[in-house]
Amino acid sequence: MVVQQYRDDREVITELIERWAAAIRAQDLHGVLMDHADDIVMFDVPPPQDGVRGIQAYRDSWLPFFKWIADGAVFDIDHLEVTNGTDVAFAHLLLRCGTPADLAERPDHRLRITLGLRKDADHWIVSHEHHSFPLAHDSDSTATEQEIKSLHRRWFASTAAGDLDGLMAGIADEVISYEHIAPLQYNGLSQVREVCERGLNTGTGEVSWHIPDLAVLAEGSLAVAWGLNRIRFDGPEGESTETWSRGTRVFRRAGETWVMVHQHLSYPCDPQTGAALANLRP
Repeated sequence: MVVQQYRDDREVITELIERWAAAIRAQDLHGVLMDHADDIVMFDVPPPQDGVRGIQAYRDSWLPFFKWIADGAVFDIDHLEVTNGTDVAFAHLLLRCGTPADLAERPDHRLRITLGLRKDADHWIVSHEHHSFPLAHDSDSTATEQEIKSLHRRWFASTAAGDLDGLMAGIADEVISYEHIAPLQYNGLSQVREVCERGLNTGTGEVSWHIPDLAVLAEGSLAVAWGLNRIRFDGPEGESTETWSRGTRVFRRAGETWVMVHQHLSYPCDPQTGAALANLRP
């Protein structure tokens, strides 16, 4: 009889967890909060370090996650096991959690969740959750590389669209830039904005920027990217001009995003005349 009760409780808890995961995918806040204790403590992937405490804080923590789900991320249970007694139980889960691009890049990556449950008036409720991703330096570096490359792609698109505000996104206020043209350095976002505005107004047609072989190296909260810049623009007579130059950019993590703190651009020079060689091709 006791064995049968344990088996029935295990089925109830399994259904509870599957219902909770389905509510997350549906961005159903009421469904997510169901079967959770008022005094719940959750150790989540993002801060705070001491955990999310209480049902109101738990509720608020899901709102940014729902936006991520709405943008196409998945939250699918891959493996679930429940162990229970008469009044307490725990479950451990592995989930496919990420955007389709994330999972294509790292198909084995899983979110790990442990749930602690207690029985309250014959009703099982979740009193503790612990969420984590495994710490893997290679994976972290890969994720950072993709973030830095994604920022570059946004810059390329903003350049083609003539979107100066978009081109300034992801640049630190205190940026120092060594540009192709004088002065020796540009200090701060406003000066970099001015030189970028002049670049967008070069010629009469579309200006495009691309780095075909962009390389990224990251460690912790710092990253560096480098490659050959290909700039194309249409002149006043409709002629197309293409130049290649060298570019190195340094980034630091600012919260959940990366910002560029330094940029160094240059053309090689002719050792005989000292003239910049803007007509070289890779």
